[in-house]
Amino acid sequence: MKNRQADRHRGREYDLVVIGAGAAGMMAAITAARRGRSVLLLEKLSKTGAKLKATGGGRCNLSNTLSNEAFAEAFGRDGRFMRPAIDAFDQHALRAFFAEIGVETDAPDGFRIFPAGHNSQTILNALSAEMEALNIQSVCGQRVTDVQKNSGLFEVTTAQTHQHDKAEGHYVSKTLILATGGKGYPKLGAEGDGYDLAAVFGHTSSPLFPAMMPLKVAEAWVAECRADTIANAHIVVDIKKYRKRQARGDLIFTRDGIRGPVVLDFSREITPLLTRDKAVPILINMTKGMDEEMLRKHIRERLSGSTHYTTLGLLETLLPTSLAQVLCRLSHAVPELGFSRQRGEVREKLIKLLAWTPLTVTGHEGFDKAMITRGGIKLREIHDKTMESKLTEGLYFCGEMVDLDGPCGGYNLQWAFSSGVLAGLSASA
Repeated sequence: MKNRQADRHRGREYDLVVIGAGAAGMMAAITAARRGRSVLLLEKLSKTGAKLKATGGGRCNLSNTLSNEAFAEAFGRDGRFMRPAIDAFDQHALRAFFAEIGVETDAPDGFRIFPAGHNSQTILNALSAEMEALNIQSVCGQRVTDVQKNSGLFEVTTAQTHQHDKAEGHYVSKTLILATGGKGYPKLGAEGDGYDLAAVFGHTSSPLFPAMMPLKVAEAWVAECRADTIANAHIVVDIKKYRKRQARGDLIFTRDGIRGPVVLDFSREITPLLTRDKAVPILINMTKGMDEEMLRKHIRERLSGSTHYTTLGLLETLLPTSLAQVLCRLSHAVPELGFSRQRGEVREKLIKLLAWTPLTVTGHEGFDKAMITRGGIKLREIHDKTMESKLTEGLYFCGEMVDLDGPCGGYNLQWAFSSGVLAGLSASA
């Protein structure tokens, strides 16, 4: 979309100003403009939708095929807050909307929904074209430096992104939507500045933690296993009080830690713990959910069919060779020796390691590599049926800056679109 210079609209009054041109902000602007409202969309980066374009490695997992109830449940006990937004604009409505503006979608695995072609640029192009068609005024390269409400109107002051000392714009609106995102991936515009803007109106945020990112571990052996992906791994926190914090999915080892879909989900659960403890013990099941008894049965069946298995060969029926070699070493098993010829305590140790392999999480790369933010504007300060502030009439929130975050699989992007639609509808009522 053409970037209109701020000074062309200095002091102009709009029905709605939206701050933040991500998925939520663009959807809010489009929704309000379709209802005949004059809309200004402010973005501090040079282009709209930078984070949206990078979503899912550029494939743009828009949503998933879960029912509205199951979708909300994935967000935990706070998921009930999102039901009005999801009910107003669920995955069926989302797919219909994108089809209307020229983007077909598919769900090749029956669960995750992507734009046909799996290219996020098609989504961004379609949203930009729709905003252009609706005459939404888009001002990029402008950082909001101040927001106030005087005489029933919101006043928004901006400065050029790279010239913070010079005011470049002053805008007035009847309603205001904050859609600035969280703090994850600041290079894509998420710096948490929206929380400061919300604070002007008395809003507070819950503690903010980076989420959806790789984790670092203390154990050096992970570097030996980087070549393989472990399917259907199950990770749990090995602290009695937090054993319910867990995740399932594909696991990949790195030079100094772990990554993969299961880790992206699990990092949401563990980063708050790392602010308190320097190291957090975890357990990983890498044998597709097999417990100790199931593993013993598997071993007996394999050995009954062939007496020529070495211990390493037996483990290779369950795990990649690199990981099998590591577990032999950790249990003090001789890889070339038959399983039944290992000492009893070695066999027991090996079975326990197969069922639950321990690791120690020691850190992460912070918000710089976090896809999302855990925490945000407190839900009790927002009306769930409208996304309007309970503290300031005419102020609305949507997207990631609200204290809701979900797992991988299109949850967070659907929430961004849905909350954007509800905020846009409410702000233009």
